[in-house]
Amino acid sequence: MSATPSAPFLRRVTPGGWAAIAWLAGLLFTGLLRVRLPGQDAADVFAGVVFLRWDGLTMMAFATALALRGSALLTRRPAAALRYLLVAAVVASTPLGVTAIPLAQYLAVDVALYAIAATRPPREARRALLLALGLLVGYLAVRLLSGWIVGTTGALAVALTAAVAWLLGRSEQQGRVYAERARAQTADQAVTSERLRIAREMHDSVAHSIGIVALQAGAARRVMDKRPEQARQALAEIETASRETLAGLRRMLVALRTEAAAEAGARTAEDAGLPEMPGLAVLDRLAEVTAAAGVRVAVHRVGTPRPLPHDIDLSAFRVVQESVTNVVRHSGADSCTVTVDQQDPEALVLTVEDRGPDPGRDRDRDRDDRVPVGDGAGYGLVGMRERVTLLHGEFAAGPRPGGGFRVTARLPLPTGVTPR
Repeated sequence: MSATPSAPFLRRVTPGGWAAIAWLAGLLFTGLLRVRLPGQDAADVFAGVVFLRWDGLTMMAFATALALRGSALLTRRPAAALRYLLVAAVVASTPLGVTAIPLAQYLAVDVALYAIAATRPPREARRALLLALGLLVGYLAVRLLSGWIVGTTGALAVALTAAVAWLLGRSEQQGRVYAERARAQTADQAVTSERLRIAREMHDSVAHSIGIVALQAGAARRVMDKRPEQARQALAEIETASRETLAGLRRMLVALRTEAAAEAGARTAEDAGLPEMPGLAVLDRLAEVTAAAGVRVAVHRVGTPRPLPHDIDLSAFRVVQESVTNVVRHSGADSCTVTVDQQDPEALVLTVEDRGPDPGRDRDRDRDDRVPVGDGAGYGLVGMRERVTLLHGEFAAGPRPGGGFRVTARLPLPTGVTPR
């Protein structure tokens, strides 16, 4: 099952396509108004002197060519497209014998105004609106100067419609800008939250190590004179714990960049039944907790398990935990697979994948809500990427070819560090 459903048909039509449809619809409406339809005594609008003559039809065909050309340019060159559509509206109005440009001939212009206001910078959008309204005023001015009748009311209705289309486009653009800012802010908050969590975990780890150092130092002081062998053993353990703690701090603090702190919520529900400072050794316990939530987790270990530095062990577990949590919350799958690959002596590779929604489970879910990092959502993935990046690792997340989702993390192992 695809993780990204195809766009609805109406969204697949380009703005230029909608402008062309609007022009053709307006042209059809104009023609229907000027012929007697079944059940009518006469046509609603007088056809005009030249409307059905060869010169009138030629002008309508020329106007249609201009409108279609403008529609084709609307996405690439919106300003030029608008000029084509405005000229087409004037040319098409000439053989109709009207006192102002009809609304039907301005529908394509309204579509163009909406598209420009929704996608282009504010200054360009304002110029487009002024050009469209200025043409209506200019059309009326020419008729007034020529001594002809002017349809002021009809022109005001057309101008109002154009202004409404422009305002709707601006509203859509402002809503899109606000949504993008909100997504960026939420992503930043997710990164900050993950960093704060890492800092709390590092604080607990350092506090634990310092406690061990203090105990061993006290023991060494007491037995230094009477039992020097035990004192040497205590000092060796102090050295080991200190080196490991300093190495973990150096890896983390060198990579961490200063960010504004924010209060982060605790994740007690996700950590239920797990140690305070877990590692890959408790993956089986994580599988049991997840099974209680309705998702089976199969843990596969490749290579010979070996001790890992505490910060890498903890980060690896957090990546697996977040990935499995995403499976429970978003995938609709009833099972997933966790692979811990320790074949490479220089790196630890983690893979968490599922096969997508199960047909008999969570029938209300019709798509996978997770998206790859960088698509504006999936803030759990943002946190995982940040955690892996801080350890100079590699992270990837995205849909599997046959359906479902896969998360892969590669954590480099430091050399010359004695693991805990």
